[in-house]
Amino acid sequence: MSTSRIIRSLVVAATIVGLAGASAPPAAPSSSTPRWSWPVQGYSPVIRPFLVPETPYSAGHRGIDLDARSGAVVIAPFVGTVSFAGHVVDRDIVSLSHDGDLVSSFEPVTAVVSVGDQVTTGQPIGTVAAGAHCDSLCLHVGVRLHGEYISPLALIQGIPRAVLLPLQPLQPLRREGGP
Repeated sequence: MSTSRIIRSLVVAATIVGLAGASAPPAAPSSSTPRWSWPVQGYSPVIRPFLVPETPYSAGHRGIDLDARSGAVVIAPFVGTVSFAGHVVDRDIVSLSHDGDLVSSFEPVTAVVSVGDQVTTGQPIGTVAAGAHCDSLCLHVGVRLHGEYISPLALIQGIPRAVLLPLQPLQPLRREGGP
């Protein structure tokens, strides 16, 4: 793996790969960027992480998949405007436009909102529907910043920080003159 790819990837937790874009990633949101809420009522674990593609056109996973069953309530993670709510190919999608040139998208979701609606953080926007992405066993969440995909986990609050551990167990310190 190239050094630039390693730098562009951020390990958020043991199984979660963090933020980066394709060949020229957009700047990460600053520390002053408001933190988003979890997009499913309660907490649903990440079952498939964001994977940075090598190029804008290569394979990757441009979002995260959350463990969410059909019928689970999907909520707006942050204030915004509904920019799309409808059917694309084989799935229902809801997209929200947010300040700072951010767009979030959720699939498969049966919308309870319409294009142009203003939404607030935590407001229901739909329910997880049966769909092709995960066979109705997950909610796919994607976020674009200036048109480039970033990990949604870079914005969502309440995620435990990753802690780096040594590869080998630490040895107790020995004091001079003692065991």
